[in-house]
Amino acid sequence: MFILSLFHSVLLGYNTPVPVGQSLFRYLTLTTHSFAFSVSLSLSLSLSVCLCPSSLSPVVLLHTVFRSPAHCAQQLLKEMASKKKIGFKCRIAVVLLLLLGSIAALVAVAVIQDIWSVKEYGLEYGIVIDSGSSRSTVYLYEWPGEKENETGIVTETISCRVPGAGISDTVVDAQKNSETWKAFQDCMKTITKIIPAEKHKTTPLFLGATAGMRMLHQEDEQRSDEIMTSLTSYLRSLPFHFQKASIITGQEEGLYGWVSVNYLMGNFLEKNLWNAYIQPEGAKTVGSMDLGGASTQIAFAVQDDLKGPDYLHVKLYGYPYNVYTHSFLCYGKNEIEKRVLDKIIQLGKSPENIPNPCYPEGFNITMKASKIYDTPCTNRPNNYQPDQDFFMVGLPDSDKCQSIVESQFDFNTCSSAQCSFNGVEQPPVTGEFMAYAGFYFTARALLLNGTSDIEQFNSTIAEFCHKPWTVLKEERPWISSKFLKTYCYSAHYVFTLLTKGYKFDNETWKNIHFEKEIKDTSIGWSLGYMLSMSNMIPSDVKYITPMANPVFAGLIFLFSALTIVTFIIVSIILIRTCY
Repeated sequence: MFILSLFHSVLLGYNTPVPVGQSLFRYLTLTTHSFAFSVSLSLSLSLSVCLCPSSLSPVVLLHTVFRSPAHCAQQLLKEMASKKKIGFKCRIAVVLLLLLGSIAALVAVAVIQDIWSVKEYGLEYGIVIDSGSSRSTVYLYEWPGEKENETGIVTETISCRVPGAGISDTVVDAQKNSETWKAFQDCMKTITKIIPAEKHKTTPLFLGATAGMRMLHQEDEQRSDEIMTSLTSYLRSLPFHFQKASIITGQEEGLYGWVSVNYLMGNFLEKNLWNAYIQPEGAKTVGSMDLGGASTQIAFAVQDDLKGPDYLHVKLYGYPYNVYTHSFLCYGKNEIEKRVLDKIIQLGKSPENIPNPCYPEGFNITMKASKIYDTPCTNRPNNYQPDQDFFMVGLPDSDKCQSIVESQFDFNTCSSAQCSFNGVEQPPVTGEFMAYAGFYFTARALLLNGTSDIEQFNSTIAEFCHKPWTVLKEERPWISSKFLKTYCYSAHYVFTLLTKGYKFDNETWKNIHFEKEIKDTSIGWSLGYMLSMSNMIPSDVKYITPMANPVFAGLIFLFSALTIVTFIIVSIILIRTCY
């Protein structure tokens, strides 16, 4: 009623007393201070502009409007009652400002409704068992149920490391591996207690075996199949929705790691109508580098025109990506150590006293030959005896250790425009990279987490390698002796792999982030594997819109222009009315 009465007076220029006037005046006076600021400001401004004396300055006018918007409304109603004619320009100003005020109010209400809304969802769960070459880890993930799979909603609830050997070192007879199997079952019991009983049957369970099982499958396919069959039988007996147990390829491991990193960082945008115009090519992604026990992987997005066996074209959230990914079997941290030790043994004169340039001063160890040569990654000597002892003494020499590590790479063979090593094609590295797993633990041993300078990293390696064993243990009590003794050669290996292998230089090295977690979730291939296997990443969707893209763009341009022109006209009318 108020809007109709006001429009009647504005459009006709006259007004007669109407019953609704006085009641509306009381309503306006009582509710002025609780009304939305945008509406009261625009309405009061329009009324004041029309009724203010032309002699008033803009400052006085604004002061009057902000001081008492109800007073301005009272003036208008008095003028309406006195049948005073309202000017044509003022009528136009009132209509336009009232329209703008209404639009502002609608927008404010819509925004408040969206921001202040609260949604509650139950939790869903997923389990992934990462069966690596050295051990298995059980990951439990959770995410809000019934919510569209937006980026970054999946989080890690718990990760349970299974003590003992990796599954590739087990045999089918569970009695002979009671320690490993018991630890495995203890982890699953812990996971079972965390997940509500009513969610057990709907919780997907996956197992993915990596490089250790890939090597075993090449060496002894029958034993590999027996181990996987035994694991599958056990997993099916659990109260969860068992999905799959498989040996994933090195290329899949690299791709899933890349998916995990970018999913956790929120780099995957859903391709809706808005994002299609704002970011037609999607958000920038981050490269992924994983260092496991038996293999290492690199993956990063490249230009669409690059093709080859190491390029995978995938579509995530409607956006296409061309991902370069390659896995180097036998170049994991544990396997490269065995090859380095083999080289040191070859250089030694006697197995009873072998100087090791990669071990710290004051450290010595006796190891069996089987610990070094019981793997397809290391060539066995002609006189190989599994029970033979090798006694190694730490005689630190950082340069010599680096030379031995570099001898495990072939940097000369390349039939492509650019290669990493061993003749493997690789495009130049670009953008940010996340280096995790063995990369992170090696950087942490050097006290260089996060980002660093390439010269700083290199000089820190030499300092670390020449520190006495007692000093290293005092400075790094959180690292067990089993791993602490390995970080001299490991640091040289990481530096050689990244600089001479993947070709990171002084500038691009700064883009490497050595991290363990993102948003309290462990970085690894397991999350990307679960997302892919459970179809949580939407498949390619064809969007059918009511308007074609050119029509949509034309209407947006038209209404934007009309808004700008309207604002200019209103400003001119206001200025001419008051001055």
